Parts: sequence; structure tokens; C-alpha cells
Amino acid sequence: MAKADRLERLDVRRAELETEYTAALIDALRVTASGKWGLFDHNGDRVSRKAVAPIIDNLAEIGQAIDEMREQLLMPPFELQQEFLASRGPVRSDAVGEPKQAQAWLDRLNAGKDA
Repeated sequence: MAKADRLERLDVRRAELETEYTAALIDALRVTASGKWGLFDHNGDRVSRKAVAPIIDNLAEIGQAIDEMREQLLMPPFELQQEFLASRGPVRSDAVGEPKQAQAWLDRLNAGKDA
């Protein structure tokens, strides 16, 4: 019974961290959607990268903790983090800018809340 209780507490904590991660990502996306570049690291600009580093580090730390918990619970990796990490980095010159990309993410995340 103790193991079941421990796993239940772990799952509750995992859900709390996923909520925290989502909230932190939404905050960062709002800043980016308002015109501040760097979250998606499309330009590889050192100044933008340094400015957004604390946000990225925070998301990575929370995401890593979530993935470790999910592994213990025999769950797949945290999909939102995987998608965010995949969206970062250099893009083609005709790709949408970071503010538009951030707004698309916000629209998608908000649509997910309504579903």
C-alpha cells in the first residue's frame, strides 16, 4: 500500500509541475508575442539568448523533473516540453517570426483549455 501511496503522491506532484511548466511557458510566450525575440532562438543572437536564458533554464529544470517523474510512473515524456524544444533553433529565412509563432502557440494552448 505504501508504494501505491508514494506513486499517487508522485503523480499529483507531476501534475502540479506540468501546470507550473505550462504557466511559465505561457508567460514567456506572451512576452514573445508582444514583440520580444529570443524564446525560440531563431536568430541565434547572443544578446537575445542571454536575456531569455533564465526562462529557458527554468523551463528545462521543470521539464527534466517532470520527465523523471513520468519515467518512474511509466509514462511517456512530457509532450509539451518536447514540442517546445523541437520548435527552438534556426529556421528558414521565410519562416514566421517569433512573435507570430508565439501567438500561434498561445492560440493552440488556449484552444486546448476550452476543449
